[in-house]
Amino acid sequence: MTALNRAWSNMTVLGRILLPLMFIVLVVGPILTILLAVFVGPWLLDLLSANLDIVRFVAAVTGILLFSIPAAFIIIYMEMKVIALMNLRIGPDRVGPAGSLLSVVHGLKVLMKEDFTPTNADRIVFTWAPVIVFLTAVMTFLVIPFGPGFINPETGERTAGLVGQDLNIGLLYLFAVGGMTVVGLLMAGWSSFNKYSLLGGLRSAAQVVSYEIPLTLSVVGLILLAGTMSVNQLAINQEGGFWNWYVFRQPLGALIFFIAATAEANRTPFDLTEADSEIVAGFATEYSGMRFGFLFFAEYVNVFIISALMVTLFFGSWSAPVPFPEITLGLDLGSLGVVLLLLIAILPPILTLLFALPFWLTSNNRPAWQALVLGFIVFNVVAMGLLFGIAYIEVGWVAGLVWFMVKSFLFVFVFVWMRGTLPRVRIDQLMGFAWKWLLPASLLNLFITAAAIVVVKQLTSG
Repeated sequence: MTALNRAWSNMTVLGRILLPLMFIVLVVGPILTILLAVFVGPWLLDLLSANLDIVRFVAAVTGILLFSIPAAFIIIYMEMKVIALMNLRIGPDRVGPAGSLLSVVHGLKVLMKEDFTPTNADRIVFTWAPVIVFLTAVMTFLVIPFGPGFINPETGERTAGLVGQDLNIGLLYLFAVGGMTVVGLLMAGWSSFNKYSLLGGLRSAAQVVSYEIPLTLSVVGLILLAGTMSVNQLAINQEGGFWNWYVFRQPLGALIFFIAATAEANRTPFDLTEADSEIVAGFATEYSGMRFGFLFFAEYVNVFIISALMVTLFFGSWSAPVPFPEITLGLDLGSLGVVLLLLIAILPPILTLLFALPFWLTSNNRPAWQALVLGFIVFNVVAMGLLFGIAYIEVGWVAGLVWFMVKSFLFVFVFVWMRGTLPRVRIDQLMGFAWKWLLPASLLNLFITAAAIVVVKQLTSG
């Protein structure tokens, strides 16, 4: 015991933390895993299989919450870097590769700041307002399909795919939940006991109500063509190539939806609710710390949501612009049996050494351990690229997810581009454009679509 006590006392603080953690991970973890698999596993599987809908919902909610914050970080970094390049500046270049971790630092900085509540503010409403704004943004993810489902070769039926819940009234759900954002913004403006905050809240109410009408009417023509309000079914209808995308059948509706969605998300040039040149920061003037973080992240989550909705409703969702020929590698790794386990155990160290060899031979001053680290990094990059390529070819939803993300972030780039290019409009111009131009245009699009459907039916039936 004396030797053990002496060894423990000679360890650093970090070593005293890591040693118990290693014991838990390497010894206690496997034992608990085996015990749970033997005694709890069968009961747990029966419980989950009997409640698949609940399991799917919980998994979808967890995935959405885990995805929303990294998506916001990526968009924040895009704003800093893209706008800087547009202005012939370097932008973030210190924290992380090409400054890519600076947005994470900004998020941590927000968490560490003092969470201050004004003296005369309504504390309960003031606290809950950012939560409502953030949750209404995140809840819209529930019906957005990120990828296709599996098709049963025997029955031909398709599963729901990468969507939280395939509601047959998905579009109605989107507009109902998305419209709740104005409630949170009004709560934030009214409860802050600040005239600038109140003006920002009232502006948000007027703006959202005005642009919600043309936003909703812009997709009614889409519903007439598709005959459904299921967002997942709208994505399925556009499979086969870019000529099936609804943007070519509803170009005016797509333009109206884009403009109105930009105003709904309070993005430039329609960011009047937090115009810093007029009302400091609008509804967010009195917020700081974590509560400001909720409002801040909700804005960037909304940018991805409206981009994803543009892609889903008008630009083919997960479908590639041109359908690729079916390629099947025909890999059957299960047939290898024990050989597969041996390959997994032997190949990584051998390939790491092979990739490290050029780094070690080409430099006389590089230590061997540095060459091994570089070889390990190269091996992981090659292995991940190979696995991704196999998954893209073999698994349909992987390819669909890739195309969906690429198209969505192209629209995110457009919104960042607009922020770095367009000036902010006046409040009277904002309201006048909604009622004098967008509303008549959306009604015109609806009437033309309905008339075209009737004429086509008459011609085809006659």
